[in-house]
Amino acid sequence: MTIGKPGKVAALAMVLLVTGCASTPGSMSQDDYSQYLKATTLQVDQLLAESKRDEAVNLLSKAAELGPASKEPWVRIARIQFDGGKYGEAIVAAGEVLQRDPADRVAKSVRAVSGLRVATESLADLRNDAEMTGSARGDAVALARVMRESLGESVLIPPPTPEELEARRLEEEREKAQKQKARPKARVKKSMPAASEGRPPAATAASGSGPFGALK
Repeated sequence: MTIGKPGKVAALAMVLLVTGCASTPGSMSQDDYSQYLKATTLQVDQLLAESKRDEAVNLLSKAAELGPASKEPWVRIARIQFDGGKYGEAIVAAGEVLQRDPADRVAKSVRAVSGLRVATESLADLRNDAEMTGSARGDAVALARVMRESLGESVLIPPPTPEELEARRLEEEREKAQKQKARPKARVKKSMPAASEGRPPAATAASGSGPFGALK
């Protein structure tokens, strides 16, 4: 403890000193900002150990302002907000990271999982709604109504584009042509047994006219 306290005080003093020298974002040199970020990281770790998430986020937000091109503060903010269950804030922070580094896998993961959890919570809220307790069709209708009201849209699915309509028309024409080709074959198959049933044509002619000739 006696060793940890001086180190903590020194880190805090460095943060205050550098912060006081840098009054505007981007005025710090790269080396100064790196030292400032290291000191901020130590203080953020201490705040998180004390469950002071909001204060830690505030420090990192200040670091993000002083280093607009740096993604590190935003990465840490995204993780803290995600761990705290603040998925909306985590998505925003992850978006800031991806603006600076589109290939950052941590930010991609945080944004994807946070989005899924937000969607899951939203669906759970809708499912627990008093109106969502009927049949499957009734629930679907109620859900569509709630979504339309929330989005302010009368149509949830946009109308098809001209390209999609043309593709559907061509597909229908192909199906129709295939059916027309298959019809003559079906008629031939049906007529074959009819020609072979009963007596041969010659025997029928010899028995007289009409189907009752054999009874005379």
